[in-house]
Amino acid sequence: MRWTCKSTSLLARELSEHGHSVSARSVAHLLNTAGYSLQGNRKTLEGKAHPDRNAQFEHINAKVERFQQRGQPVISVDTKKKELVGQYKNSGREWQRKGEPERVDVHDFPDVELGKVIPYGVFDLSRNEGWVSVGIDHDTAQFAVQAIGRWWHRMGVKRYPHASALMITADGGGSNGSRCRLWKVALQSLAARLGMPIDVCHFPPGTSKWNKIEHRMFSHITQNWRGRPLVSHEVIVNLIANTRTSAGLTIRAELDRGRYPTGIKISDAELAKLNLKLDSFHGDWNYTVMPKPVKNLIMLFLRDA
Repeated sequence: MRWTCKSTSLLARELSEHGHSVSARSVAHLLNTAGYSLQGNRKTLEGKAHPDRNAQFEHINAKVERFQQRGQPVISVDTKKKELVGQYKNSGREWQRKGEPERVDVHDFPDVELGKVIPYGVFDLSRNEGWVSVGIDHDTAQFAVQAIGRWWHRMGVKRYPHASALMITADGGGSNGSRCRLWKVALQSLAARLGMPIDVCHFPPGTSKWNKIEHRMFSHITQNWRGRPLVSHEVIVNLIANTRTSAGLTIRAELDRGRYPTGIKISDAELAKLNLKLDSFHGDWNYTVMPKPVKNLIMLFLRDA
């Protein structure tokens, strides 16, 4: 029998049945005196750390500083949690008249027509600005790079008219993972279109929470729409685009109605054709995609923004 999750009244009843007559108030006092309180689980165990974890963090920080000192753009990218579209419960609270909370569906079955949205974010580390492409299809590498391309054409090129290189910090997995071949192919296409190299640094396994976009942009979007049902694509885009902070964060958002099929395979031969320059330190995590065009791949994997 588990005793650690019972209320003080149930604990008092169980103790009384075992011959220890005691009140719930006394049980609470005894627990408090012994240093006990009701506590939930806390996510703190990260598992075994990669031996080069800290070295990779230092490598990323040093490279970001070099890019910023040269006035070159540095962006942090990632996919935010997928969200159901419709009259569904959204965690958090908002001001409403007493006894008149927003009514939402009891069950969270996806709406056949509205489905889910996939917010892919691009955060400019130097300017504290963000872009979010709200996708409605699949979270693929094509979708991720398309979002980066849209950020550049809508915002980046105006902020960095003399840019000669672009740096991206990304998680180690997902649609922009270090092992995703399609991610590299799509970046090759983007580099060719932009006419400049793209330097990529991936965070070590299990360290995605340290990606700047998580706590400098995504967390504020979550705070802004807390308690508000995401009833339509327009509401989601508007809530994201109207997210502001006292530190000056601004975000632009746009719905991406494009289709991004899954299951695209990149062969070893196709991967070998890419113009990649691997860093001497962990070339699997740190590499530069050069802008040299690659025949038959440019228009195959990335459409115009």
